[in-house]
Amino acid sequence: MSDDKPIIKATTPHSNKYDTKIDVYTSDPRGPHESIHIAVDSESKSAHIIDTTNGDTEHTDVKCYLTSACIKHFQDHFDDNCYELNILRWFRDNFVTKEDIKHYYEIAPIIVETINNEKQKDLIYDYIYDNIVDYCVEQIENGNYIAAYNRYKSSILTLEEHFAKPVLEQRLIKVLKLSI
Repeated sequence: MSDDKPIIKATTPHSNKYDTKIDVYTSDPRGPHESIHIAVDSESKSAHIIDTTNGDTEHTDVKCYLTSACIKHFQDHFDDNCYELNILRWFRDNFVTKEDIKHYYEIAPIIVETINNEKQKDLIYDYIYDNIVDYCVEQIENGNYIAAYNRYKSSILTLEEHFAKPVLEQRLIKVLKLSI
């Protein structure tokens, strides 16, 4: 790692499917360097992280943990337009605040990334499906929007505390080390 301060570049829009890209380099990118690149596609609510700071290139695709739980639950029969996800999207678009939606799409990818690295990830996604997706869909079908919202909101906060907070702390330490 270089003793230079990191070089941070943010570009928007980006030339490919991503509309925003953030690049962090340990030194001038025209020479030898380590880097982290984050590309975001706001339309599909997805992102891609490329991390080269450990000597290897690591790619991470970022997704929604509710979709990930449905993928695990339905396995070969999964359809991104399945009943459950359509109900949850309708609920999101009609009852969830813009601030909560923004927070979800900022934190959910980190939660998914962390869960995907867990040995018991299938068990975790089963829990999310049974206790968040299935519960919220049932409450929405019955018109219990407050109960669905409360479960949705508490799931974000609980999963963020358990899965995202430790990762975010490590990323902050990594960025701070880059700036030394």
